[in-house]
Amino acid sequence: MERVISERVYVWQLPVRLYHWINALCVAALAVTGYLIGRPLAVQSAAEASYSYWFGQIRFIHFVAAFIFFFNFLFRIYWGFAGNKFAQWRNFIIHRKSQVQEAVDVLKIDILQTQSKPLESVGHNSLAGFTYFITFLVFLFQCITGFGMYAAMSDSWLPHMFAWIVPLMGGDFAVRQWHHVMMWFFIIFSIIHVYLVFYHDYVEGRGIISSMAGGWKFIEKKK
Repeated sequence: MERVISERVYVWQLPVRLYHWINALCVAALAVTGYLIGRPLAVQSAAEASYSYWFGQIRFIHFVAAFIFFFNFLFRIYWGFAGNKFAQWRNFIIHRKSQVQEAVDVLKIDILQTQSKPLESVGHNSLAGFTYFITFLVFLFQCITGFGMYAAMSDSWLPHMFAWIVPLMGGDFAVRQWHHVMMWFFIIFSIIHVYLVFYHDYVEGRGIISSMAGGWKFIEKKK
């Protein structure tokens, strides 16, 4: 009779874990404040109007979160070259036949549920990695369009680097609409992401949830 033992593997380095949680907090702050900016609430108050600056605070939180989000994103691009093999940029682009097959297997497990045997991948599986690559492109789009709109009210050099996007996309209204639509991409992605993390943690039993806190996953070895 075969005996199965578990071996700990250090997968997610501290910079990756910090990026993940900073990014999660920024996305949450940007989504909430972005929604309020698009559909502001009518807050009733008997105080003098000049004393009430709640909407300005909402915008301030949005802008601060955007700057943190942007530089955190740049750091992740750098770590895609400087990090360990599980953080490398190659994990996010499907460029081998084995990765295509793995992506198909993930679809069979997650969507079609015609396969119950868990995959042997330790880091990101191929489909997850490619999905994150798509989110990186949306990250870039949101940064460019967000700073492009912000350039009209800022003297900072960074937003003005992206001012060209506004006339290219047909003006502020069009840019704002696309920026708002992509916010819903993040909301839907976050819901699916959280569900699949719990699902794969249950199916595979490799400590997916705890790995983003401590960095360790578990792999099975038969003896």
